[in-house]
Amino acid sequence: MRVEDVGARVRVDGLSLSGFNPDRMSGMNYDGEVDMFSGYIFDVEGTLVDSVPQTLSSLQEALEQAGFDIGYATLQLYSGLDGDQTLQIIAPRLAASQRKQILRAHAKIYQTKYLHYVKAFGGVREMFETLTRRGGRVALATDCKGPELKHDLSLLNIDEFIEVMACGDDVEHGKPDPRLVGLALRKLGLIGSEAVMIGDTPYDAEAASGAGTAAAGVLTGGFSIDALRGAGCFAIADEVSRLLVSLDNAKSFGAGA
Repeated sequence: MRVEDVGARVRVDGLSLSGFNPDRMSGMNYDGEVDMFSGYIFDVEGTLVDSVPQTLSSLQEALEQAGFDIGYATLQLYSGLDGDQTLQIIAPRLAASQRKQILRAHAKIYQTKYLHYVKAFGGVREMFETLTRRGGRVALATDCKGPELKHDLSLLNIDEFIEVMACGDDVEHGKPDPRLVGLALRKLGLIGSEAVMIGDTPYDAEAASGAGTAAAGVLTGGFSIDALRGAGCFAIADEVSRLLVSLDNAKSFGAGA
């Protein structure tokens, strides 16, 4: 295993580790090895399914219809942030009723024009199968809801591995508000230190921190390693199919530190 020290950060075979704490390991997997966490809470959009370009493009169109010319690169900065909060930042003069109207238009454009282009990332089912075989308990915590969530789950074919789910229908505010992750934790019956939240944005990591869980990131949402690390991700993988390799490397690094 190749370990490279880069300032306050450590890279292990392509994995970025920041603030890794081996004392958080809890439980034994079926192979007799120590697992870091009992619960694994996953974001969906941008993490398990490739939907970020479609989401941002549909939001851009909804904004154009409302008379706002906002560049894609600007919208990328707020990918994964609660939709109402995003509009408050990029169009601060909008009234609450106007924001709701734009968000409704966004949802309609996404569902009618872009949803069918969304695809599952490779290796997701196999990763979940391995994770649950090793004793991990799996939850989903996603702002997604309704037809979008139903479509995403149909692509993933992972229902048998999901123990609990918290979605946009369950809470008023999306990430980085921690209540969505907290709800998943309560449904799992775990405390924060027993679980890790895996997502593709800094807002997933901030929600994890607010709920008291660890955070791990994937690079499939368009954010840099530095952005995810700065938000609190202790481990970062290129994509979710490499998550277990990344976490195992983190475990090995922590055990040998």
